[in-house]
Order: sequence, then structure tokens, then C-alpha cells
Amino acid sequence: MSLAGKVEAERFTQGTPARIAVPVADLCATPGKGRDRQLIWGETITVFEERDGFAFVQADKDGYVGYLRASDIADPRPATHRVSTPATHLYETESFKSADLAHLSFGARVTVTAERQKMWETPDGYIPKKHLRPLDRSFTDPATVAQLFFGVPYLWGGNSILGIDCSGLVQAALTACDIPCPGDSDLQRTALGQELSPDAPRQRGDLYWWKGHIGMLVDADTLLHANAHHMAVAYEPIDAAILRIKAQGDGEVISRKRL
Repeated sequence: MSLAGKVEAERFTQGTPARIAVPVADLCATPGKGRDRQLIWGETITVFEERDGFAFVQADKDGYVGYLRASDIADPRPATHRVSTPATHLYETESFKSADLAHLSFGARVTVTAERQKMWETPDGYIPKKHLRPLDRSFTDPATVAQLFFGVPYLWGGNSILGIDCSGLVQAALTACDIPCPGDSDLQRTALGQELSPDAPRQRGDLYWWKGHIGMLVDADTLLHANAHHMAVAYEPIDAAILRIKAQGDGEVISRKRL
């Protein structure tokens, strides 16, 4: 993989494969400042440069580029499972009473090396069996995945159960269903779904866009979205949301699509 033709630089390299080795890592446009997005445990990246404690990388899942702390990455390791509950813990031993080593968000990718009675063993510790799902068993309903994040605090650029924004929520939901999805709402509008007419019946999973915002229907009358009004992932009647968003100065719905 190379960034030639995508970003400006004096020289280009093919890059080196790596993975995220912390629960949540900020991906920034400038080293150490201004989070654009986040990457979570086990996600794969390509590293193009390391300098002064930071690495310039590209996320394999969506092509997003930016700077991470070099200490947040490690050598690649093939993942076998993903966290399929809102969150879990990585334990030091097979016992849930042992030290918890890390808090892992939904979607975190791990490498299972052995099966124990109640936990899976990984190179980094033990995880309850009920909290993991094999990577080859994808989810089938993005709205079901999105609902796992209900009540999660709103966080600009967030991509984890600790905090998430509107486009991060949609990306988490679609990625878990093996549907490719960009990281930003404007790119999602270009890449996702088929446009619906204003009078088409609404249904679960429909996506609604405003300028700089996206949400997903969980039924014909209810929108689920991470938003700064509630400062959380919240349910809101879709008609009320349309009126409120317009009244606060953010305009009309600009697109409505079905996956």
C-alpha cells in the first residue's frame, strides 16, 4: 500500500503492517493534537513513518490517515475473534477475580490461542467466552449493532464504547456486518446505500443525513443517533428530530438512503 497521489510528501514508501495495541488510540491530523477519529484494540494499520514518538499511519478498514502515538502500535498478529458485547475486560488469568488488564470496546479484535472452561486465552490475557464472536460470524442487522451503543457518551471523533460520534456509530454498526464504511458522514453519504424518495415508506436500517450529521432508523418512527443535543447515543422520534435539527439551525434532511 502506498499513499502516492493521495497526500503530499517528499517521498513515499509501501509502509509496514501493524496493529493497535491499546484499548483506544486517537488518530490525529497533527501529532498529539486534534483527534479526527479513533482506532481500537487489534485494528490493523499501515505505518509509513515514525518520528519523535509518533507514527503516520493509514487505517486498513477505511483508508483514514493520521498520526498515532508510536507506543500505541505493535507488530501485526492475525485476529480470530471480535468483541461482540458493548465491552469486556482482558483478565490476567482464567478467573474473573484476577486483575483486569484492559477494557475492550465492542469490535475490538483479538487472537484466540486456546479454549478454557469459561474463557478464551489470548496472547494478552483471558476474555469471557460469551463476549467474543469469531470474525467469520458477522452480524446481520446494523441497527441491532447500533442499539448496543445506546447511552454511550457523545465524543467528537469517537469510535468506542467509551465515547462515539454520529459517523463512528454508523461505521461500527456496518463494519460489524462486514459492510465497508468510511469514517466521516460526508463520505458515508457518497458510499452507502440507495437514495429514497421523500414519500417512500420508512423502515429499520434507513440512514438519514443532515449537513455534518447522520443517524439510523430502528423502526419507521424512531431515529438512533449519537448527537451533541443529548450528548449521547439516543433514541428520538424521527419527525421531532427533523424539526429540532432544523430549528437549531442545521437545516433539512439532505439525503435518505437504504442499504
